[in-house]
Amino acid sequence: MSQYILSIDQGTTSSRAILFDLRGNIHATRQQEFPQQFPASGWVEHDPEAIWRTVQSTCAAVMAEAFGAADELLAVGITNQRETTVIWDRETGEPVYNAIVWQDRRTASYCESLKSEGLEDWVTGKTGLLVDPYFSATKIRWILENVAGVRERAERGELAFGTVDSFLLWRLTGGREHRTDATNASRTLLFNIHSQQWDPELLELFGIPESLLPEVMDSADDFGRITDGGALNGVSVLGVAGDQQAALFGQTCFQSGMAKSTYGTGCFLMLNTGEKALQSEHRLLTTVAYRLNGTPTYALEGSIFVAGATIQWLRDGLRLIRDACETEPLAEGTPVDHGVYLVPAFTGLGAPHWDPNARGAIFGLTRDTGIREIVTAGLQSVCYQTKDLQKAMEKDGTRPVTLRVDGGMVANNWVLQFLADILGARVDRPSVVETTALGVAYLAGLKAGVYQSLEELANLWRCDRSFEPVMTKAERDSLYEGWILAVGKL
Repeated sequence: MSQYILSIDQGTTSSRAILFDLRGNIHATRQQEFPQQFPASGWVEHDPEAIWRTVQSTCAAVMAEAFGAADELLAVGITNQRETTVIWDRETGEPVYNAIVWQDRRTASYCESLKSEGLEDWVTGKTGLLVDPYFSATKIRWILENVAGVRERAERGELAFGTVDSFLLWRLTGGREHRTDATNASRTLLFNIHSQQWDPELLELFGIPESLLPEVMDSADDFGRITDGGALNGVSVLGVAGDQQAALFGQTCFQSGMAKSTYGTGCFLMLNTGEKALQSEHRLLTTVAYRLNGTPTYALEGSIFVAGATIQWLRDGLRLIRDACETEPLAEGTPVDHGVYLVPAFTGLGAPHWDPNARGAIFGLTRDTGIREIVTAGLQSVCYQTKDLQKAMEKDGTRPVTLRVDGGMVANNWVLQFLADILGARVDRPSVVETTALGVAYLAGLKAGVYQSLEELANLWRCDRSFEPVMTKAERDSLYEGWILAVGKL
């Protein structure tokens, strides 16, 4: 009988369940969106119960379509939107507040106060991260300080914190397992990436009780047996990783110097640095790429807050398009040097700028500007932001010359050709672009013994299409200079 691994891919705007066979081919998939909540300027929240319901329904639908029972299911993996923060009651499982999403900027002033005290270098030395609202610690602190009674309950050990993976694992195991993996822990601003432990000095700085925190496991590990997952009951969760690290793993970027870039709601360029936790001099992040058998592999990462969300905004906010698939033909009929620059700083600017107060803008509008130019500028903004990250990596001495790409936007051939042109580098699109879900399936398969080595997994990777740069250096430099000028005007 064929055997399968189910990946729960819990993202920023939707939850998906994807069933893979052991060759990494998709057997069945379901996706369901859930509402975004914006209670104040720069605030972004999710209802954790809505997340849980979409995970339940997508998993049930996939299992019903595939075979209706867990008999052929070897393992489950969970990959998730990172940094998003949930605190819940250990007894009832009820969240004490909405999930505060990674994009949320409400703690910007607190982060500025820490930086003004000269604490950022000290925090970065331990965590590889910058002091920014992006990460979990200041979100946890905000809930403890602003939701009535929560700090007292936390001090009594009644509450649990988790990124979304931990919350889902808790629910799936009927409240028996409070765990996360090293990749998710490394994004909290509370985890020492060198000692691979929760850091007591950081907990003291942020005023967070250690009793809130989950146990940190390897990325391929026995996280627990599912008892409250419907058709998944009886199957174990054997792989967990934050979405970007899972994508790196799914792209089989196992060698130092290999890089991937994922184009979902945001964009995340991650470069494997092996056993060395390189500290960037140009405001990139040092993070755990994955941890196997207790040994971490590290990566440099550049995080862009808004990528595919730009296209959502063009569709839902400005209503310039009805569907994302309309963007490719619009761009194909538009000169690349049309003069319009859209800077999608809707929730601030990420790497390498790290400006939480920046807001979006469109520059270069004339009477000739129309829908074509604005939509094309939206697509190009994703590529220009990737160029920003490439430049930062260059300055750190680690320029990726080949990029493996994935995520929803990579179905757009025009985007990938422009990306190759503006980077001056080859861009490879894999046959299976759902590499986030695939990566955590590979991790679960490793723990299950389906795969014996990373080399075996690397041999499963297949290229669908490569995009080579055709633009001249002069054209590339001219276009990018216009982007730099636009960002400088924010």
